[in-house]
Amino acid sequence: MVSLDFLAISLLVVISPGTGTLITLTAGLQYGMRGAWVAAAGCTLGVLPHMLAVVTGLAALYQASALVFDGVKFAGVGYLLFMSWQALRDKTPLTLDADSEFSGKMLVYHAVTANLLNPKLTVFFLAFLPQFVSEHDRQPVRTMLLLSAIFAGITFWVFVGYGAMAVRFRRHVVMNPRVFTAIRWLVAAAFTGLAVKLAVMTR
Repeated sequence: MVSLDFLAISLLVVISPGTGTLITLTAGLQYGMRGAWVAAAGCTLGVLPHMLAVVTGLAALYQASALVFDGVKFAGVGYLLFMSWQALRDKTPLTLDADSEFSGKMLVYHAVTANLLNPKLTVFFLAFLPQFVSEHDRQPVRTMLLLSAIFAGITFWVFVGYGAMAVRFRRHVVMNPRVFTAIRWLVAAAFTGLAVKLAVMTR
C-alpha cells in the first residue's frame, strides 16, 4: 500500500522548478505538444538511473567518494552551461509549424543528460525511498522499485502538464519576436543559475 505521504512529497518534489521543468517548457514553446511529450519522457528517463542506483546499492559510492560525486557534479555544471550557450546561440525564428524540424532523439538526449549528470538526485533518492519501506518488509527491493515507478509516473505527467502550459502560450510568443528573444535570454539565465546552484552544492 503506497502511503499518501509518499504521493504528496513526490508531487511537491516534482513540481518544484528545476532543469526538467525548464527543458519541458522550452520544448513546448519550440515544438508544440509533440515536443512536450518527448521532453517529459526524456526527463523521466534521466531520473530512472538515479533510482536504480539507490535500489541496487550503487548510491553508496557517491557518499563514500567525494571525487566521484564532484566529478559527476562538475560534468553536470558544464553541460548546463553548454545548454545556456545553446539557448543564446540559436537564433532560429519560432514558427507554428516548427514540428517539421523536430528532432526527437536530440531532445531526449538533452533531457536525459541534464538529469543524469545531477548526483544530488541519487543522494535525494537514497534519503527518500528507504523512509517508505517498512523494516518488516520481506521484499524491500520490490517495494522500492514500485515506489520508483510511481515517482517516475508522477514526474512524466507533471512535466507533460508543464509542456501543455507552454503550448497554450506558444502562439503569443510566435507572434511577438521580442518576446521570443526575451525568453531565450531568460532560458539561458535560468540554465546558468541552475549550473551555479549545482556547482555550490555539497553532499
